[in-house]
Amino acid sequence: MTKILLENIELLNTPEGAKNCIAIDDSKITYVGKKSPAGFVADEIINGRGKLATVGMVNTHGHVSMTLLRSYADDMALMDWLQNEIWPIEAKMNANDIYWGAMLGITEMLKGGTTCFADMYCFMDDVAKAVATTGIRANLCRGLLDTDSEGDIKLDENTRLVKDWHGYDNGRIRITYGPHAPYTCSIDYLKKIITAAAENDAEIQMHLCETKSEIENCIKEHGVTPICLMDSLKMFELGVIAAHCVHLTDNDMEIMAEKNVRVAHNPQSNLKLASGIAPVGKMLEHGICIGLGTDGASSNNNLDMLEECRAVAMMHKAVSFNPLAVTAATAWDLATFGGAKVLGFKNLGKLESGKDADIVLWNMDSPTWHPRHNKLSLLVYAASSRDVDMVLVAGKKVVEKGQLATFDEEKIYAEADRCAKNLLSK
Repeated sequence: MTKILLENIELLNTPEGAKNCIAIDDSKITYVGKKSPAGFVADEIINGRGKLATVGMVNTHGHVSMTLLRSYADDMALMDWLQNEIWPIEAKMNANDIYWGAMLGITEMLKGGTTCFADMYCFMDDVAKAVATTGIRANLCRGLLDTDSEGDIKLDENTRLVKDWHGYDNGRIRITYGPHAPYTCSIDYLKKIITAAAENDAEIQMHLCETKSEIENCIKEHGVTPICLMDSLKMFELGVIAAHCVHLTDNDMEIMAEKNVRVAHNPQSNLKLASGIAPVGKMLEHGICIGLGTDGASSNNNLDMLEECRAVAMMHKAVSFNPLAVTAATAWDLATFGGAKVLGFKNLGKLESGKDADIVLWNMDSPTWHPRHNKLSLLVYAASSRDVDMVLVAGKKVVEKGQLATFDEEKIYAEADRCAKNLLSK
């Protein structure tokens, strides 16, 4: 049990220069206020002068080990990109590649102020090991496709992942099932996945309504949209994280609101792959829970959640011709509290007593933090992930003075580069 006191820090909702304290007992925040809490004896006191304290950001969708494929294939439409470039090289990946790709991606996220992420990929036991090693939080699933003869093998891998890792370290790791998409999973296979998830009391992550061609093909084959199809299969009764949701009908959104389908919105990936712009405003009007995600590093080029926060705020103003379409406050909420709800972490996303101590300290000693008319606006529209000074997850320091606190960055970079080079030589 370690007690930490953060002193002299600033908070988003306080005047510039106002000094505050946060007390952490083991993994929980026990106090937030102007003075040190009475009777609290800290094992460590951290002077946060010149620092802004916020909650950690939550990345609701991604394929973290695709960091190994960053810049490998760019400027292509989604299906051309997947079928002709990404899937062929992914078929060459082994467990060691996945582990070091995950370590590289987690390093990038932690150093940028992201303390929790979702992931769908292969060799997920090795991703879980990387999560356990680094101290970050995660909601993980095995990507499930039956486009080859190994669909049942992949499903068994996902079930083992649930049994081995769900609830690990006081719930720091959650496990879901990961049917990839309507165009890579047959109806019979989806039924198997839904049955397995129900038997193991697990939720589901899935790409849904990402491109127009996906919608058109689903309607042509099944007579309904992907949302209606999954609803007819009773998938939504289990709890579903739907990634992308770019092309939705009003009826789709009514179903999603009724069935509490939570959306992982990936603004920059959708732009880069020309998938379109999701109707975030309409989804919020329907009361749909939304978080932000980066997608894979090869589809977005970075795992920077602060950039996603900025993108969603700016993009939807331009699309709707409305400067209030998505405000800085709304964008930040989607990147933090909303994302935590999407991934099923019920005790994250707020700097409040009783919440999990996932905290980021931002160094405000840079030009973009001056003048400080509005710290929230500066964070969303002007700050950089390079401003992150310290990160705590569950009350443990994982980044200190902008550097990883618990493992060797240079080794990670070297191993990731070696894995990428070997992949290209196969």
